[in-house]
Amino acid sequence: MLSEPPISGAPDTVVSASPQDSAAPASEAPATGGRRSRSRRRLRASGTAVAAAGALSLALVLSGCSSEQTDTTSPASARSKAGDDAKGKQGTVDCAKAKCIALTFDAGPGKDTGQLLDTLKDKKVPATFFLLGKNHVKKHPDLVRRIAAEGHEVANHTWSHPRLTDLEPDEARKELALTQDAIEEITGRKPTLMRPPQGRTNKDVSKVSKELGLSQVLWSVTAKDYSTTDSALIKKRVLGQADRDGIILLHDIYDGTVPAVPGIIDALHKRGFTFVTVPQLMAPAVPEPGEVYRP
Repeated sequence: MLSEPPISGAPDTVVSASPQDSAAPASEAPATGGRRSRSRRRLRASGTAVAAAGALSLALVLSGCSSEQTDTTSPASARSKAGDDAKGKQGTVDCAKAKCIALTFDAGPGKDTGQLLDTLKDKKVPATFFLLGKNHVKKHPDLVRRIAAEGHEVANHTWSHPRLTDLEPDEARKELALTQDAIEEITGRKPTLMRPPQGRTNKDVSKVSKELGLSQVLWSVTAKDYSTTDSALIKKRVLGQADRDGIILLHDIYDGTVPAVPGIIDALHKRGFTFVTVPQLMAPAVPEPGEVYRP
């Protein structure tokens, strides 16, 4: 899973951050005689340890996941643990048997979301939209209403896109609650899913999510569409990672993304994939509040 960029408070704009490896090579101190080789061996071992720690740190940043992240549950695992009385709605497909994949969009609605909805409607593909409250939900209430009315899953992506792991629990709660309320005011229903910005979560975030009735949804496929406007490249990146039970992360606020969607859908249909919302991917299980789901 690759990282999602931080999003600024400006309408429909995103600023990406490039993670840096914090590991630095150990410097060698002068040594003499027999002590020189022993000193060098110790320094090499120390440098290897520092490099390994740095590599682990970088891997955690690139994965978009905090080192404090709680355990995750895959869609297949959620389905297998569902009891006979499970109430998840499968729709027209059973993802335990079909080759399912979920198409998700973060950080909207934006100027191109209407065009995206036209494409999804034309191709009869449901999606899951993780919406930003400030400057997005509040700015485009008609699009939020349309997303819900056309059968897509409306979900929460916080109010202003901070790293929730950097906030105190009360601040994280406010970020999610404001968006919950704003979406409910428009659609009449509070979301049951949320995506933590950059995929960063921990026990405190999980606790707050549980209190608000929100399950956390990460992803398995990303096109890094925040880094390019090349629609062909976005399509290539998605197709190169797509697999059964996958969750695709895209952003409907970038210029290259929405034009790439028709080709992505057509290509995956040819490969035998069925598109579903995130709840349908896990059905008959119902996503549990506070839990972290990732393919």
